[in-house]
Amino acid sequence: MTAPAGRILIVDDEEGIREVLSRLVRKEGFEPLAAPDGETALDLIRRESPDVALLDIRMPGLDGMELLRRAKEMDRDLPVIMITSHGLVKGAVEALRAGAHDYLVKPFENAEVIRSIRRAMTDRGLRRTIRVLTERVRDAGSLRDLMGPSEMIARISADVARVAPSDFTVLVTGETGTGKELVALAIHQASPRASAPFVAVDCGAIPETLFESELFGHEKGAFTGAERQKPGKFETASGGTLFLDEISNMPPGSQAKLLRALQDKSVVRVGGTRPVSVDIRLLAATNADLEAAVAAGVFRRDLFFRLNEFAIPIPPLRERKQDIVFLAKRFLDITNDELRKTVKGFSEAAVERLLTHDWPGNVRELRSAIRRAVLLADVVIDEAHLGLAIAPAPPFDFPGVPGVPIDGLGLKDLVRRATIAVERTVLVRVLKQTGGNKAKAARLLRIDYKTIHTKLKEYGIAVQGGEGDGQA
Repeated sequence: MTAPAGRILIVDDEEGIREVLSRLVRKEGFEPLAAPDGETALDLIRRESPDVALLDIRMPGLDGMELLRRAKEMDRDLPVIMITSHGLVKGAVEALRAGAHDYLVKPFENAEVIRSIRRAMTDRGLRRTIRVLTERVRDAGSLRDLMGPSEMIARISADVARVAPSDFTVLVTGETGTGKELVALAIHQASPRASAPFVAVDCGAIPETLFESELFGHEKGAFTGAERQKPGKFETASGGTLFLDEISNMPPGSQAKLLRALQDKSVVRVGGTRPVSVDIRLLAATNADLEAAVAAGVFRRDLFFRLNEFAIPIPPLRERKQDIVFLAKRFLDITNDELRKTVKGFSEAAVERLLTHDWPGNVRELRSAIRRAVLLADVVIDEAHLGLAIAPAPPFDFPGVPGVPIDGLGLKDLVRRATIAVERTVLVRVLKQTGGNKAKAARLLRIDYKTIHTKLKEYGIAVQGGEGDGQA
């Protein structure tokens, strides 16, 4: 039985190994893509989209483990088979834990190589099928299950439901890690195009020289290394949805061609002359201020207006307090299943720390913090397990210290009185920042709870309400 067609990337710094494996996979009906090092391999993955990769675990420069990680970032479905020597089996097992599909020990049997490649290709197809089926059963209403129960997420869900049935171009905005691709996927899944492809492109991950080839495709011989005709993302997504993430990173020259493709509903491959008709619904996302980019002359005004037919802004996690604990519990359950642990929940101090942290990395940072905490905890996640640095007290500008007379006082008395004035001002401001919560204020100022009580009494600062929720 003839092996199914497929493109096999072979990465090994030993030329003999590359030649042997290339002959073997070609004989079995596969197309070999050979690379002597990790950097060349990354270019091939980006340009040629192989079906399976065979990576040497030990190479000079970019080694196999780092290449595995970066390859998975570029193509999460790419099955990777690690090649190792007898002394490096332990490293290969570690690679399996990091996402490798299989490993081969040198010297290996030809039949063993082919069996591993065939299994990898079968598994890749199954994973893609399962993911497509899973995505199709989701709808816009599930955003609240995935992103949180806050009123802000409810409004986003309503916007998704409102715009999804149309072919409007939608611009999703928000900080990194807020869930922009999740919103784009929800729009696709709730649209009439749900059964067609959803193709996501990270505009920040494509070198400028390859941008047009990635989006519009290229003809054979269009540039050095273009050994065959290759359709671009527009053609791949035809009939479905094309999602351009971090579109602010798109080179100016490509912006004009994107606008033309959207207007004409066709693309011209690099090196080609014949327009190719495409039918796509475009969704875009950015963490940048596109209006400011337009004003600065780095983003086309006409393209901005074309993209901004309907905008969905996603607030940062720090503004969605109601979602933080919900998401933390969800990530706890997922990680418990992954690690086969039974961590029960969060201590009060841990919950308080989750709610007071600024979350500059948003949901992505929260997920990482919870995964690390579940790994460290045995029964309950405590504040120390989260590994979140205590935020410093907010900066204050003191052009002068009011209420401290200078005449007739020595330096020691001046410093003492100035210190009292500064301490009192800082306490009042931090208590206002924490809503009168003395425990939070003590942590921000890195003093113990007893000390803050003493200071409040000494300086005559009244805090209304209870121990934790009064107002300064």
